[in-house]
Amino acid sequence: MTLAKKRPRGLVLPMLVFLGVVSTAVGSLGAPLLVTIAEIDSVSLSASQWTLTVSLLVGAVASPVMGRLADSRSRRTVILSATAVVCLGCVLAALPVGFGWLMVGRAMQGVGLGLVPLAIAAARDALPRDKAGPAIALLGVTTAAGLGIGYPLAGLVTEYLGLRATFWFGAAIGAAAFLLAAWLLPSDHERPRRRIDFAGAVLLGVGVTGLLMVCAQGPDWGWTSMRILGTLIAALVALGVWVAWELRAPTPLVDLRLLRHRSVVAADITVVLVGLGIYPLLSLVVRYVQAPPSGGYGFGSSTVVAGLMLVPYSITSFAASRVTRRLVQRMSLEAIVAANCLVLIAAMVLFLTTRTNLLMLLLTMALAGFGVGCIFAVHPAQIVRGVPVGETGSAASFYQVLRYLGYSIGSALSATLLIANIPAGRDTPTDNGYSAAALFGIAALAIALAAAMILSKGTTAAEEAGQPELTESAV
Repeated sequence: MTLAKKRPRGLVLPMLVFLGVVSTAVGSLGAPLLVTIAEIDSVSLSASQWTLTVSLLVGAVASPVMGRLADSRSRRTVILSATAVVCLGCVLAALPVGFGWLMVGRAMQGVGLGLVPLAIAAARDALPRDKAGPAIALLGVTTAAGLGIGYPLAGLVTEYLGLRATFWFGAAIGAAAFLLAAWLLPSDHERPRRRIDFAGAVLLGVGVTGLLMVCAQGPDWGWTSMRILGTLIAALVALGVWVAWELRAPTPLVDLRLLRHRSVVAADITVVLVGLGIYPLLSLVVRYVQAPPSGGYGFGSSTVVAGLMLVPYSITSFAASRVTRRLVQRMSLEAIVAANCLVLIAAMVLFLTTRTNLLMLLLTMALAGFGVGCIFAVHPAQIVRGVPVGETGSAASFYQVLRYLGYSIGSALSATLLIANIPAGRDTPTDNGYSAAALFGIAALAIALAAAMILSKGTTAAEEAGQPELTESAV
């Protein structure tokens, strides 16, 4: 009996979901630990912020290259190699060898942020059509659910076992994901070999790195400083050259011509705007709950309690994938995105008006998780509907890059609004800073709603559009 026949096909999807959740959870481990890292390694809080930024940067740069490799015979090798790099990065971050090596470890963990698009491509190939749709929807929400799992886990483990134990735990679950993937991932020898557009990869990497640098350093360097403006111009030039190169390259890193398909454009545009509007809410809630009441707001909660605030976000984002399967029988994918933009706006309005009540904050996070879960369950299906099978990994990875850019820009601008509301002689923002950040998120989500409504015109229910079915019977 061959190895392929020994693989239980029913375990392929759970393995892919576990892989997606683990990679996102590990990638987000730095967020609740910034203050602890600064204290243990004797660095500034802005320096410790780079333990989060560097993983996001590496993930954004590595994703398109991994996605293109995943569309060839190298998918299994890329997934296993990336998972192994994440495990080694966790081990390196866990060792008491200094802040510099912690940064290297966090950079290696960032490679895992490119695994979800590869899991989506694997599900499209490995599962029957009636199973692929629900699988793709479920995999789409693992990035949202992973964030909601990573924050509280990091807080709990750090509180009771210490900072290094958090990364040892990440190494353990990463190793489990590697072993499961090595056992269950099907062979990829039947797909054709593809050449890698290294010039395109370098140009995209320079452009994305520049934009992320602007987002990360804008609040500290000043948005009008020469360093920020110079970096922004260089990034935009690199991206402009990249677009021109990709349109002429015989084997492009990302086939930009696929953006002519309405559903692909809809997913790519709305993911940036949704990330811009809702991602900052996670850090805003954690920071608000930890703020001491002596400042006129906040609850003075521990890292553990602050992390647990995101559990409803994770639970409802997973639950949303099941609701989405029923919605697609009655609404187009784009209409579902538009409806859930309204849900996210409602969540931000709740944060704006009721954040002084801890129960209302929990409701806010549950509502936000549900809206994000529905949208992120639909986006992969929109992409799959508009691209050939051989372009799934590349197109999904490019979407992932756009998601990270939305996250980064949203985080940077919300941080700027908080900093602008720090009174002279204090080191914490006023409550008005949180209101300003919430209003910014509402504005971004309103634009996302408008874009989704415009792009939903003329579309039909999902099962009529030709992509893998997302119906309840396929579960």
